[in-house]
Amino acid sequence: MNDKTKLLAIASICFFQVLSSKNVSAQKKSKKMTPATATAAPSAVIPAQKKEGMKPFADVITSKAKLKTGLFKTYKQDDKWYFEIPDSLFNREMLVVTRLNKVPSGVSVGNQQYGGEALNDQVWKWERRGKQVFIRVPSYSVKADSTSDMYQSVKNSNLSTILANFEIKAYNKDTSGVVIDVTDFYNGDIVAIGATDALRKAYKASSLDAGRSYVDTIKTFPLNIEIVTSKTYKSMESPIDNSIGAVTFEFNTSMLLLPKKPVKARLTDPRIGFFGQSQIDYGTDAQKAERTAYIHRWNLVPKDTAAYIRGELVEPVKPIVIYIDPATPKKWVPYLIAGINDWQVAFEAAGFKNAIIGKEAPTPAQDPDFSVEDSRYSVVRYFASDIANAYGPHISDPRTGQILETHIGWYHNVMSLLRDWYFVQTAAVNPAARKAKFDDKQMGELIRFVSSHEIGHTLGLPHNFGSSYAYPVDSLRSKSFTDTHGTAPSIMDYARFNYIAQPGDGVTKLHPEIGEYDKWAIKWGYTWFPGNLSPKQEREKLDVWTVAKAGNPLYYYGRQGTSIDPRLQSEDLGDNAMKASTYGIANLKRILPNIEKWTYEKGKNYSDLKDIYTEVIAQYNRYMGHVTANVGGMSENFKTYDQSGPVYVYLQKSRQKEAIAFFNTQLFTTPLWMIDNAELNKFDNGTILNKIKSVQTGTLNNILNPSRMARLLDNESKNGVAAAYTLPELFKDLNTGIFPATRPDAFKRNLQRSYVDRLEALMTKETDPVPSSLSDRLANSGLTPVTISLSDIRPLVRAELKSLLTLAKSRAVAGDSLTKAHYDDLVVRINNILNPKK
Repeated sequence: MNDKTKLLAIASICFFQVLSSKNVSAQKKSKKMTPATATAAPSAVIPAQKKEGMKPFADVITSKAKLKTGLFKTYKQDDKWYFEIPDSLFNREMLVVTRLNKVPSGVSVGNQQYGGEALNDQVWKWERRGKQVFIRVPSYSVKADSTSDMYQSVKNSNLSTILANFEIKAYNKDTSGVVIDVTDFYNGDIVAIGATDALRKAYKASSLDAGRSYVDTIKTFPLNIEIVTSKTYKSMESPIDNSIGAVTFEFNTSMLLLPKKPVKARLTDPRIGFFGQSQIDYGTDAQKAERTAYIHRWNLVPKDTAAYIRGELVEPVKPIVIYIDPATPKKWVPYLIAGINDWQVAFEAAGFKNAIIGKEAPTPAQDPDFSVEDSRYSVVRYFASDIANAYGPHISDPRTGQILETHIGWYHNVMSLLRDWYFVQTAAVNPAARKAKFDDKQMGELIRFVSSHEIGHTLGLPHNFGSSYAYPVDSLRSKSFTDTHGTAPSIMDYARFNYIAQPGDGVTKLHPEIGEYDKWAIKWGYTWFPGNLSPKQEREKLDVWTVAKAGNPLYYYGRQGTSIDPRLQSEDLGDNAMKASTYGIANLKRILPNIEKWTYEKGKNYSDLKDIYTEVIAQYNRYMGHVTANVGGMSENFKTYDQSGPVYVYLQKSRQKEAIAFFNTQLFTTPLWMIDNAELNKFDNGTILNKIKSVQTGTLNNILNPSRMARLLDNESKNGVAAAYTLPELFKDLNTGIFPATRPDAFKRNLQRSYVDRLEALMTKETDPVPSSLSDRLANSGLTPVTISLSDIRPLVRAELKSLLTLAKSRAVAGDSLTKAHYDDLVVRINNILNPKK
């Protein structure tokens, strides 16, 4: 629901990142980043201006010019556009955001294919030198306070790049500013305000055709200027028709004046989930180049500070207002607004009322200047798209992390994904889900749920993949518990719908809402402190709060982007993946034979039956992933020096053995319940059984991942064979399910061959060497570095192959011809691995 680390999150940040995982993530970017967020290289191809020298104002801007007054005065004269820049705005920082405004049909570049999607953002400074004006693009990667001894040194090593230059055409009337011609600049081939590298590569765009490009409109407002350009690129692969040899996009570039005095930043804390940004700060007292990091948050200041200090709920000076795109189908507007307003309760925990407001966009009659592309307004953009996704990005001030605006992407086809997931995860206990098409109220509530999640990203919150672990599995079967607490303490987890509840439990609350963690995170990030405290002083107060919550799973933050900790997973529920998945599979067994009946529509083909059947297999596969993470898993609990106890602890041996026992029962024992011929013969042409086999072999390969095996060896070295789940024990336990004494069916034969193939890869292939500079970073994400040939993996794999060779030989002498042939084949395969031909 997708950190080049600006905050448009598919990561990262996307609610449905799991689709291509999707991003989940991503959203966004984790923070999940997308190509649309990357700051493009400030390259430009602008026709050289003819040097004419300065003229009197009236000779440049005649009485025919159309004047607009705002941040800069703008003039349109014939086919030329001019800026009048006052001296007071030179060297002021301005945030520039370029978005797609209109696109041709057929564009298919991720997060860069619909009107409203952001392509680039960067800061500009307009600088005057003599008879020229320059645009500089400053960098914020390093800093030092102006009072620091290091300030000048940092300044000397952080020169801003010049993006463009302009000849001054005239002084303005009172000589308090200058006039420049910006026509060729905005109509030029500039990556920062035009097509990204990704768009150019996708359609083999060689260069801009200036003759088929133009500046459409320039509108100026008190704090921003909005420029709309139409640009045509020479293209070898047009999304419409290659015979045209070109592709045309319409862009909107917003230039927003940043505050002269940046707002106070809030320092990050890995124990609390916020998107953020970091800088190397040479102005600290540390005896090294220290990296400081700030969270991304809106600037909320109470109107009545005295009442706020007394503990009363107070309105902010400037609330967060998010508008709904006028292109949104009317029936969904109230639900999208409700998803925005759901966050009011979280801001109350931070002492604010009416802090966030969802609104319908004004009509042209109500506000003729309103535009969904205008950088002053935050908007939920509705895309007519068959992509099943939504994402919640935001644009922030690179100096402090202050969030300035958001353009949430909402794809029309997200409803199909909601329908599929709600069906396969709840239909066993929820009659309302047993239909091919939900009524508007039911779908509206699901839309509200997703809207709330995406709004969380726009407030600065990343995914909290550890939240759903807070609730015991059996609590999710309790109506009284779920009615009170929902299904997870945070709506920012990927905890979709309650697949654990069983028929007869009476559970009706089936998805998360704004929970205890969400309220805590907003309180931590948005509480206003009186007394003009420094960020460090605020951090000291916040640390007291954080330590007080430590150890309480309701307030635990688990980052996205690592496979180390089995608590930090997408789409999971409860504190025991094996137990939760067993309940989930029990419900899938109830749903699968009823798909045809529950999706029946007179006169319709079997496409819904196929979609839902396939989704059942996908859901089953998710359960396998949840359980796999327990093997070689360790908990990750970030702490500071003043907190006792370890940060990393390996999962207990019994829990890891429980995971393999689950596989032997639920996966490696052929799941015959997934083969319903009465339904399969309506749509399957020979692919479904292969999908089931792929789940088995894919999970097996994941269990025998070198990084996971390296952690098993590490655990044994640190904690000994009595406490650790060892690699030899893993092989022994896998054998119980993969090589039982019974006659192997087609699925089991496929699985046994896959096991041998995986062992062969471990014997013959080496992982790529990991540079020492990347070792910690890879391990941090779960890719524990290991050199297989130098580790204990290969000797143990060799021993396992020898054991399997003895087993295969003993079984090749008896049984039916197919079974004998299978084991004969395994003997040959294993011999070839152990004794390769030279």
